[in-house]
Amino acid sequence: MKITIIGAGAMGSLFGALLAESGCDVRLVDVWIEHVKMINEKGLHIERERKRRVVKLKAVAETDRLGQADLIIIFVKSTQTADAAKTAQQIMGQTCPVLTLQNGMGNADIIAETIGAECVVAGTTSHGATLLAPGSIRHAGVGPTVIGMWAGGNASQARVIAETFNAAGIETKVVEEVRSVLWDKLLVNIGINAVTALTGIKNGQILDLEVTKKLSQAAVEEAMAIARMQGVAVRDDAVAHVLKVAEATGPNRSSMGQDIDNHRQTEIGAINGVVVREGRKCGLETPVNDTLTALIETLQAHYK
Repeated sequence: MKITIIGAGAMGSLFGALLAESGCDVRLVDVWIEHVKMINEKGLHIERERKRRVVKLKAVAETDRLGQADLIIIFVKSTQTADAAKTAQQIMGQTCPVLTLQNGMGNADIIAETIGAECVVAGTTSHGATLLAPGSIRHAGVGPTVIGMWAGGNASQARVIAETFNAAGIETKVVEEVRSVLWDKLLVNIGINAVTALTGIKNGQILDLEVTKKLSQAAVEEAMAIARMQGVAVRDDAVAHVLKVAEATGPNRSSMGQDIDNHRQTEIGAINGVVVREGRKCGLETPVNDTLTALIETLQAHYK
């Protein structure tokens, strides 16, 4: 299978490497020239449980000579989704599925506006990765990946993707209704990302103080109310699940925390910002998520 991955950050590079090792013809696309150059010249270096390996991959900054792909995976930040969708449109065949495993909510709809909803596959993954340097990542955690057709397209496309991923050691299952899965992942990000980004703490430190746990709980409960008003079946134990995830990923710094640390634009608009916008639409107040969103937006607007 010929696979093009748009966005070769930590997660895009990781999935590209795993799929390439299984025999897929993988191309990474990224605007970071130094990263692209290092991958092409020296391979992608992957650190996992104090062991290192190198995977040979092909990476490009331009898509002019890529040709059509059998599968396109979008792994860019949510702020870059619209541009990535346009890139996907240029290189996809007539029946080529486009998979998004991005953080946050709204990415699938943005992609669908450009390429058509019937081609969009959406999902979440519990794999974790950190970008260490150009051409080098850390595979920080392993977990299941769940995908499904976004708008009732050809379900066989999702099944073929799952088969390809499973053959590459990426444990993947297909579900009929993927929106509730995305919301469950969103709730985790809502309860962890902004809190850790603003305070400078690691995920597990959310559990250190009762006041911090209550802040996370309040943000999640606001989001649960929005989801249920929209008819999304979110899990009843969402708050406990978020705290469990925080504990399990205790030594990690959230992706939003890493963005703040490195003075990058965050995905706050696709995470806590979703709760704020959807709350306004349905007349529900979301003061905690309003505040977290405003603080992150203020912080990133004043980077030095």
